[in-house]
Amino acid sequence: MREYLTVFLVAAAVTFLLGVLARELAVRTGAVAKVRDRDVHAVPIPYFGGLAMLGGLVAAYLVAGQLPFLSLSDDINPAILGDAGVVLAAGAMICVVGVLDDLFELDALTKLGGQVLSAGFLIYNEVQFYFIVTPDGGQFTLVDDQAVLMTVVVVVATVNAVNFIDGLDGLAAGVVGIGAVAFFLFSYTLAAVNDETRAMPAALLTAALGGACAGFLPHNFFPARLFMGDSGSMLIGLVLAGSALTLTGQFAPTDLAQGAGGTDASLLFAFLPVFLPISILIVPFVDLVLAVVRRTRAGRSPFAPDKQHLHHRLLEIGHSHRRAVLIMWLWAGLIAFGGVLAGLYSGGLTTAILVVWLVATTALTFAVPRMQRHRVS
Repeated sequence: MREYLTVFLVAAAVTFLLGVLARELAVRTGAVAKVRDRDVHAVPIPYFGGLAMLGGLVAAYLVAGQLPFLSLSDDINPAILGDAGVVLAAGAMICVVGVLDDLFELDALTKLGGQVLSAGFLIYNEVQFYFIVTPDGGQFTLVDDQAVLMTVVVVVATVNAVNFIDGLDGLAAGVVGIGAVAFFLFSYTLAAVNDETRAMPAALLTAALGGACAGFLPHNFFPARLFMGDSGSMLIGLVLAGSALTLTGQFAPTDLAQGAGGTDASLLFAFLPVFLPISILIVPFVDLVLAVVRRTRAGRSPFAPDKQHLHHRLLEIGHSHRRAVLIMWLWAGLIAFGGVLAGLYSGGLTTAILVVWLVATTALTFAVPRMQRHRVS
């Protein structure tokens, strides 16, 4: 655990320091977010936060290769650093696409092509889904075409969900950071339950990803001085999805069907490696689906921007910028940590914690603006 904490801190520190350089580079190259009708920022903000986050991830990976526990484990199982390196290489590819978009505003199909290409790189290097756990604890082995399709869909959907939620200062970095920490705890506990080594690419990647998001937030929390841009949102979405892919490739279906006590777990636990990245981002996924339906019904392109996302609606009902972000962090935490807790531990205490969390988050979301309006009137 101490080495993973080191990885987290290295990623956070390097990302924070590189954020200053990334901001200067963005200003010099003209990669600046201009103020548009659908935006909530009032002054132009530099992009290229994704480059700082990529630097933090790479630095954490290089340090991990020098740490005794992770480096010695890699001698036994080269997939630990190997698979993590593949995911980061794919992340670098999609980050380059994002940088080009931040500079030249690429069309949606070009960005989609870059996302599919990055997913294909993962598949080519055998970082993909191999099976689906069935309700009886068995497995449904995916043939090549099924594995490729499922991998591409999950990667592309996760990347675009993060991109969609990147609409308020600190929102995307906070949501993905929360999800990364939850996924780290899940993968680390899964290894402990099954008496497997804690040195695994999923834990390494999520520790580094959580650190990169934490290091970026001081630059990005309201009022933001630096945006991650598409280079950052697509990067962290891909790394989160790639972490799940490496986890399903490491454990057998029988391992995934073991709960925290070593007995048969709930069906939720067995499916968490596949669905946790999606569940973590269920709020932006819902936003994504609603946006596609809304724009299609209006006869517009599904990729056409508007100002009707969930975070925009939180602002409309009376939340401040910071409070809207914190509320969406609470929802993300409820779903991410709630899924992990419900999968790992059953019982009255877990249920009570989740119910209190749900009630508190719902009250903050809907009751606080009404109370404020009532006091004003």
